[in-house]
Amino acid sequence: MNDSAPRRVRVRAPELTGKGGWINTGGKELGLAELRGRIAIVDFWTFCCVNCLHVLDELRELEHKHRDTVVVIGVHSPKFVHEAEHGAVVDAVERYGVEPPVLDDPELATWKQYAVRAWPTLVVIDPEGYVVAQHAGEGHVHAIERLVTDLEAEHEAKGTLRRGDGPYVAPEPEPTVLRFPGKALLLPSGNFLVSDTTRHQLVELEADGESVVRRIGEGGRGLTDGPAERTRFNEPQGLALLPDGSVVVADTVNHALRRFDPVSGRTTTLAGTGHQWMRGDATSGPAREVDLSSPWDVAWWQGKLWIAMAGIHQLWAYDPDSGTVSVTAGTSNEGLVDGPGAEAWFAQPSGLAATPDRLWLADSETSALRWVDPDGVVHTAVGTGLFDFGHRDGAAEQALFQHPLGVTALPDGSVAISDTYNHALRRYDPATGEVSTLARDLREPSGAVLAGDDIVVVESARHRLTRLRLPERAVRVESVAHRTQRAATEVAPGKLLLDVIFQAPAGQKLDTRYGPSTRLLVSSTPPQLLRTGEGAGTDLSRTLELDPSVPEGVLHVSATAASCDDAPDNEYPACHVHQQDWGVPVRPADTGADRLPLVLAGMDAQTP
Repeated sequence: MNDSAPRRVRVRAPELTGKGGWINTGGKELGLAELRGRIAIVDFWTFCCVNCLHVLDELRELEHKHRDTVVVIGVHSPKFVHEAEHGAVVDAVERYGVEPPVLDDPELATWKQYAVRAWPTLVVIDPEGYVVAQHAGEGHVHAIERLVTDLEAEHEAKGTLRRGDGPYVAPEPEPTVLRFPGKALLLPSGNFLVSDTTRHQLVELEADGESVVRRIGEGGRGLTDGPAERTRFNEPQGLALLPDGSVVVADTVNHALRRFDPVSGRTTTLAGTGHQWMRGDATSGPAREVDLSSPWDVAWWQGKLWIAMAGIHQLWAYDPDSGTVSVTAGTSNEGLVDGPGAEAWFAQPSGLAATPDRLWLADSETSALRWVDPDGVVHTAVGTGLFDFGHRDGAAEQALFQHPLGVTALPDGSVAISDTYNHALRRYDPATGEVSTLARDLREPSGAVLAGDDIVVVESARHRLTRLRLPERAVRVESVAHRTQRAATEVAPGKLLLDVIFQAPAGQKLDTRYGPSTRLLVSSTPPQLLRTGEGAGTDLSRTLELDPSVPEGVLHVSATAASCDDAPDNEYPACHVHQQDWGVPVRPADTGADRLPLVLAGMDAQTP
């Protein structure tokens, strides 16, 4: 581990190649030659990853501020099979308002050339075509902006900086009633309320699910309370009806909960500050004073409003009696671990549904259906982990989903799962433990709501609500199973040096005022993979011992480092927490490396 970089390491940047081609360039192919003279920030992302979505938001301001010197390039590197479809990537670019040019790399060619190991990863290329920094995870923009400023000055002096407009070409807008809607709610009036996510609005539709009654929100990004025509949202998602008849909106990119009154049409802020929760922030307190992180869905259960906090892999709850929010389950580590709420691991919980004795949740990154009992204990009904997914019916222990985003309680005690990346509506019956398919050929269903004998599905990528009659019999489909396309890293059997690279940004140093400023947590799936080395510690380097009899597994690594401004005369230095979770598929092999470097921030000095 290094906490300073006296001399900047530079490595020639590999070319940007991807079989899917370029998006947002008006059909023009880009390469490193076209970027020469500009500072390029290459953002490796995938659209299922909420942390990647956070980075997209972080980069917007930086790119605007340095728009004549910086070019952000997105490299879409899929995890799920659906994400390798070019049309799905095009949809995602519009859905999340991505303006930088995006290279669609379905075969992970550029990912491999840059030795990327985590979503998201940011790589900085200087105007002469050299990689000068790499950052994994989110929260690094302050450090990158400092580096950008230094590179501007350095290359202006050398005469190698070229200023000008970027290569972004805006697509033509589509005239649809809804645009990538997220969730829907049946109002007491019989109308539907829909979160029109990409247009940053709520839309009330008549009972036919098509005719517009009214729109709530100006239609631009923002966090503004007030009447329907002046309020602003930012990619709203989940909706929940409260006992008093008002609706709570999970205002995802605003990191807030909003309360909408259908009678008056006014919206107010219920919880959140508008700022994203970062490690070390409060996990309970007055609702308007505590930061949240990408709340994706909400549900009323056991007298509280439960929140699927996708951004930090937890469940939270809002208590209307005390006006407070607090964590109810999840450690903030990403994975699939059952047990008491304080010990459970989630992976981007994105859909909630309440029944009297269970809170059901769609845990999207583990492609799992899970539930919480009244005692707060977390259980898994379907799903095995971060890298197994597919479309397979039958007994729950072998059934597979692919990145589900919604779950709906059905009258018979079973639940319907919006199996988003399988374009299907599935059903799980807790009485029999069986999974079946209710409907196929939906396009990225992200939620569903009961309406009489029908179920109305939010077909997000078809920009509409689709009404289906609940079938008495399930549809039979051919079983398909997948594992993530990421190839396992071959590592030496036995001892393996895990080396997390962290270099404090220029002008900063490790914050040791209150003890160690770094933390490393390691575990594995299956647990037998690790003979020694699991657990928490403060050193970012650790020797692990792998069991060579385990043919393949996943190392779960979580690293944190805190740095502060290094100015002796500054009594109140600005401090930043750098954090990333990695899930690294590994395979012991005699020819494997005996060192596994993971770059949190900086450059690996041992890069060949």
